[in-house]
Amino acid sequence: MFQRKSLHVMLMICAVALSTPGGVRAQQNYAVVTQDGVSMKTRDGVKLYADIYRPKADGKFPVILMRTPYDKSTGWAVGPAYEMATHGYVVIVQDVRGRYTSEGEWYPFRHESEDGYDTIEWAAALPFSNGKVGMTGGSYVGATQMLSAIAHPPHLAGICPVVTASNYHDGWTYQSGALEQWFDQNWATQLATNTMWRLIAKNTNALVGAPVLPLTHYPAFNYAALPAGADATAQIAPYYLDWLAHPSYDEYWKQWSIEEHFSDIRVPALHIGGWYDIFLTGTLRNYMGIKAHGGSEEARNGQRLLIQIGGHAGFGRRIGDVEFGDEALKFSSTQVVLDWYDYLFKGVQNEFATEGAGAGKPVHIFVMGANKYEEESDWPPPQAKTTRYFLHSGGSANSLGGDGGLSTTPPKKEMPDKFTYDPANPVTTIGGSLCCDAVHYEPGPRDQRADENRNDVLVYSTKPVGEDMEVTGPVTLELWVKSSAVDSDFTAKLVDVSPDGFAMNLTDGILRIRYRDSQEKPTLMNPGQVYKISVDLWATSNVFKKGHVLRLEVSSSNFPRFDRNLNTGAEQATSRDFISATNTILHDAEHPSALLLPVIASGGATTP
Repeated sequence: MFQRKSLHVMLMICAVALSTPGGVRAQQNYAVVTQDGVSMKTRDGVKLYADIYRPKADGKFPVILMRTPYDKSTGWAVGPAYEMATHGYVVIVQDVRGRYTSEGEWYPFRHESEDGYDTIEWAAALPFSNGKVGMTGGSYVGATQMLSAIAHPPHLAGICPVVTASNYHDGWTYQSGALEQWFDQNWATQLATNTMWRLIAKNTNALVGAPVLPLTHYPAFNYAALPAGADATAQIAPYYLDWLAHPSYDEYWKQWSIEEHFSDIRVPALHIGGWYDIFLTGTLRNYMGIKAHGGSEEARNGQRLLIQIGGHAGFGRRIGDVEFGDEALKFSSTQVVLDWYDYLFKGVQNEFATEGAGAGKPVHIFVMGANKYEEESDWPPPQAKTTRYFLHSGGSANSLGGDGGLSTTPPKKEMPDKFTYDPANPVTTIGGSLCCDAVHYEPGPRDQRADENRNDVLVYSTKPVGEDMEVTGPVTLELWVKSSAVDSDFTAKLVDVSPDGFAMNLTDGILRIRYRDSQEKPTLMNPGQVYKISVDLWATSNVFKKGHVLRLEVSSSNFPRFDRNLNTGAEQATSRDFISATNTILHDAEHPSALLLPVIASGGATTP
């Protein structure tokens, strides 16, 4: 059974955002009236139920809406909703279709645009609403915002999506062709729990069992048998099987892709993400995409970005094995949501104002290593310079004991590195951007040396840096590769190594080679042929302190975060057979494999 503690951790994210860094706040402190179980009907007649928290005062107020599949009546929703209502907002928390108190059938993403539109227009027409509706919440509660926004309901005036995605294929269910196995299976199990209880409740009637004798044979529930194992998945979580049936980016995914509809979003947004968050790239893409392609000038000029530490990996001073200091607490709880909507709906000049007296910049990011927040004029930071760190070795970069190097000097004539990837013995996941069961698998920054001691992990390290060096922005690995198999994966991980040897993972990526050219049309490899590929390591912001080492790990698995490539080219979802693959990294003058890092120069910084 899934750990309730882990579920609670994920649900807390749906209510968070980060605290005020000292902006001017509208001073309001209202008593609060609550109304539980308020219903509305969608356009197709399904009743959705919400709890409403509003100021106990005459007049009309702006609305902040949360639409959730995680139970509107639990503490993660009630506490923030009540607090926001005391500051002069009508706060509505609604169970989405098919979840908890709301009617209908649950299927992720399918109904959120239409139901979100209908809910927003219903909320705007309430007698205590002033007609302005904003939204907030994280993870899937962020998805309900994005999917509502692309339907552009007339009374939606702003959104605040926290740790959520821009595409529910790449960056949610899959990553560069590989299945996000740990997340997908955990999330499906969490969602299926409420569906199971609804099934039980539907088949519960003591009158059916009343005539049964002897009394010891009374059936507590009126079902013949609950489905078990894979049958339970098919009946209670059929969407999981649909995800597996659509590994490529096809019409199934395009129907609710946010990236396909940035031009339909017409409202300002505060995007909140986190280093080590499983949906980090979606947060960044949403900010950049709406800023460039939003459907109104208000939307294009009204995007703000806040990247803190943790996301789904946790919140606070300590994430994983690393202490990030007091500055990590600078943004906490619901205060940032209040600051955002105080600025947007009430005209308060605070950190989200980019014009006028005391105006700041639109992007706030937490810089690891320095362990402080910095303001930027945009994302990626325009002052970051892409710097190539070339892979080097004498052909034996295998493990921490190998001869792999990393420097800005281009390679000349060098031997390639080889390793054997065996799906029966994959490289194990150690921390990183995991969700949603921290009890069984801890996320965040962790010491990577256990993986680095494996011969199927290639390790490339710089010399210790001579001065502090900041890396902030997107990270990419360009590799020249070949394989003995028709399909395989290549994984990469950027690591900050302390003088004591602690190897702190910063960000990582994977590429399923059949998707090297297109997420829509997979193409197998010719064994032995050399291919140039690009592995997206997403992004980071970190200062490599003087004396630290910048390290790159390359392999072909990161399990159970991602499903194991079976190397056969067969359908991953239905195949049981697998083979080992000999995978090769070339790094010579004709094949200059390199790590591309966004380096921000500072006084006296040197490049190793």
